[in-house]
Amino acid sequence: MIIYQSTAKAFREDTINEVLVDNLYKAYQEKIGKTTKSEIRSWENSLAKMSNVLYDPDIPGDVSVAIEFNIPNTSKRVDFIIAGNDGHNDNVMIVELKQWEFAHKVEGKEAIVETALGGGIRETVHPSYQAYTYAALITDFNESVRTNKINLVPCAYLHNYFVQEEDPLTDKSYSFYIDKAPVFRKGEINKLRKFVKQYIKQKDQSDAIVQIDQGKIKPSKSLQDALKNMIQGNEEFYMIDEQKVFFEEALALFKQSMKDQKKRTMIVEGGPGTGKSVLAINLLVEIINKDRLAMYITKNSAPREVYAAKLQGTMKKTHINNLFKGSGSFTKAEENEFDVLIVDEAHRLNRKSGMFQNMGENQTKEIINGSLLSIFFIDEHQKVTFSDAGSIDEIEEYAHALGSEVIKRELVSQFRCDGSDGYIAWLDDVLEIRETANKNVIGMDYDFRVVDSPSELLELIKEKNKLANKSRMMAGYCWEWPKNERRNVDYHDIVIDDFGMSWNLNTTWAIDNSSVEEAGCIHTAQGLEFDYIGVIIGDDMRYEDDQIVTDYSKRAKTDQSLKGIKKLAKDNPEEADKIADKIIKNTYRTLMTRGQKGCYVYCTDQNLAEYLKTCMAYVVKEQHDLQMVAEKPAPYSLE
Repeated sequence: MIIYQSTAKAFREDTINEVLVDNLYKAYQEKIGKTTKSEIRSWENSLAKMSNVLYDPDIPGDVSVAIEFNIPNTSKRVDFIIAGNDGHNDNVMIVELKQWEFAHKVEGKEAIVETALGGGIRETVHPSYQAYTYAALITDFNESVRTNKINLVPCAYLHNYFVQEEDPLTDKSYSFYIDKAPVFRKGEINKLRKFVKQYIKQKDQSDAIVQIDQGKIKPSKSLQDALKNMIQGNEEFYMIDEQKVFFEEALALFKQSMKDQKKRTMIVEGGPGTGKSVLAINLLVEIINKDRLAMYITKNSAPREVYAAKLQGTMKKTHINNLFKGSGSFTKAEENEFDVLIVDEAHRLNRKSGMFQNMGENQTKEIINGSLLSIFFIDEHQKVTFSDAGSIDEIEEYAHALGSEVIKRELVSQFRCDGSDGYIAWLDDVLEIRETANKNVIGMDYDFRVVDSPSELLELIKEKNKLANKSRMMAGYCWEWPKNERRNVDYHDIVIDDFGMSWNLNTTWAIDNSSVEEAGCIHTAQGLEFDYIGVIIGDDMRYEDDQIVTDYSKRAKTDQSLKGIKKLAKDNPEEADKIADKIIKNTYRTLMTRGQKGCYVYCTDQNLAEYLKTCMAYVVKEQHDLQMVAEKPAPYSLE
């Protein structure tokens, strides 16, 4: 989605006539949602500088420009775009605008600089790296860019930055990215103009900005599909902005711990789709390639088995098994036995280990004790069983007790749910997990629908799955899983009127070609991602008396998520209800955020279905198309 699109001439006129802020404000309100003119005005200085850049007789007035383009599947935006033709090819310039006045070089961290941000001096990515990765992401996601051979040309313009001798911004350590995305500073406007005129000599022939804005988005790379190439040393995922900052910081901590042999613990907090697993796997790959002993840890076996299946044929099975471990594998680990232990889904850690949770002392403590550097990726809103005990407070407590330095960071950028922070905030509010400003406005291009039957839900998912085998059905654990029928695909565990389907046969259900007609549950879905998901919400969550009601008695007896809750209920029924309510809501939140492109929902409780439809007061089904539901109901959703 693009906030503002015009010709270079009209953009210059809007700037000169001082109407650009008003036009941007109006467009932002229509396409994104609420903002303030003061927020928009913060762009004014940078955009005025870009207007000056384009004030050149050799830059045609009819070439296209655009402001604030949302990169597909992320919450990131390109500041400024110029589209044109060099006489042979259509080119699109990606311009990253910065108001920085200085930057410091950061030693030992690739593509990281230090500058004034958020009221302090902070580390961030080099502007050339940012522009380069943004262009690479657009190319990766946008099939129209590749098909029409539109060349993306990234650069950065720091119009307040004074050039200095031996400038840290252009230090040779950043040359790889500067070569790919040149950086221009204060006083270098003519250099920037010259750069623009290399690629923009006349109007483009393919409506390149329209192609970028409305072009077909190919199925995104998923972590499980890219793992094999990552292990073999090929770059599969571009880490952007704070992802790259945290990755380099983690590597620096790793190098420092290997050097001084001091314990360190890094905690990275982030919601669903913020790239925690991508960071975890990238760190694993980088560290094992340095011949150090590192392991990826997750309680949930599903992602481990998917990753292992993807790596078959690239290394011995024993090697694969040594890379991916369950969280209960360290009860007997000696102090600092491992160089690095990387814990994904750290909120799922248990206190004790073993089938009967009678082994060891505490999984968090054992992991910190067993490694020089421990890295925990955590989202406390994704605790989905009674035994989930991982928490930031507990990690800090054991780290301090074991003499480990603690470093805390937070991921905020969105790489799932079509890059929409709005959808996740809306979902949290609707499920009454936390209050946000998004209950009545989704304000994004994410494909969310409430359907009227499970059969309709399955047909939608089957159709989407034809694109790339990356769409799956999921359900709340409200139907039994009989032991004798667990390998029988013809046996329907989930039965709703005349609809029936089986629970998934294998933990590799996420990638099996024939599993689109099987339903996954929280235990086989958490930690994995898909293009589209269909979620059946069972009787454990209903809508009564104007509120969400959860009922753990409706969970299947074969579900171990709430094992122990009945015992607690005898002593403290209020506390048991409170814990069960949180687990059930977190379960559906987790399931409903597995899809990168869309989520379709069927509710066994009709009142809940109507409530979800009512909450969808505004829905964006197509880019640039924000409409009141009352004016035009969305298909499968709000009728």
